[in-house]
Amino acid sequence: MVATPIGNRADITERALAVLRQADVIAAEDTRVTGLLLKHYGIGTPMLSLREHNERGMAEKLVARMQAGETVAQVSDAGTPAISDPGAVLVATAHAAGIPVIPVPGASALTVALSAAGFTAPHSLFYGFLPPKTGQRQSALAELAALPYQIVFYEAPHRILECLADLATVFGGQRQAVLCRELTKTFETIRRASLTELHAFVEGDSNQQRGECVLVIDAAPPAEKAADDEYDAVLQPLVEELPVKQAVGLAMRITGAPRNALYQRALVLKGGQLG
Repeated sequence: MVATPIGNRADITERALAVLRQADVIAAEDTRVTGLLLKHYGIGTPMLSLREHNERGMAEKLVARMQAGETVAQVSDAGTPAISDPGAVLVATAHAAGIPVIPVPGASALTVALSAAGFTAPHSLFYGFLPPKTGQRQSALAELAALPYQIVFYEAPHRILECLADLATVFGGQRQAVLCRELTKTFETIRRASLTELHAFVEGDSNQQRGECVLVIDAAPPAEKAADDEYDAVLQPLVEELPVKQAVGLAMRITGAPRNALYQRALVLKGGQLG
């Protein structure tokens, strides 16, 4: 699994070049894109196309070739294969066949964007691409909005404006975020601002609606601690009629409060009822 540059062709390792030269075949997402990179470095290794629509069948053929003694180098159009790109099926098929899988590290838009964001949350969540339609996208975002992690999304240029609008709607317009566009390329953009400000920035400059984008969203601020009795009006009648687990589940759906807080309070209320 060979990482290739995400833009700047100089961002490739000597080890990656050596592997690409020595392999019997290169499995490329788009042979035209990879062909330009190989031509630049004078590499003549034969290629074949391994894409999302043919990956499963092609993986079986490539594993058969590896079982016959050949070495296969897998690349994507840019960055590290199998991260929101083809490659995972080939890796899984190779593992199942007992064939060694050797990662050759290098550029990745995920790590590049995180390093340039400057958010201090200790944990990160890589989501990849959101659903393309607004309703599905907002539903997916609603499940992520309160998480205490910085979240990384990939987005296509023709959807970046709508994606930023939905992020502002669901996460709140003041949530801080970083737009990373065309990373390592000539017209690279790295801009940190609120989601509302980023939307206005992209809307006002059509050039920002071109090229591949990575969005890093800051972690949700800590929720304010609720008073012990804040949800009693909801919990009290539920614990009177239902087991604690069911009562807490329903109260979570009604209030959106954390399970642990509701569970502890439900135990208090149930105990008082029994007493």
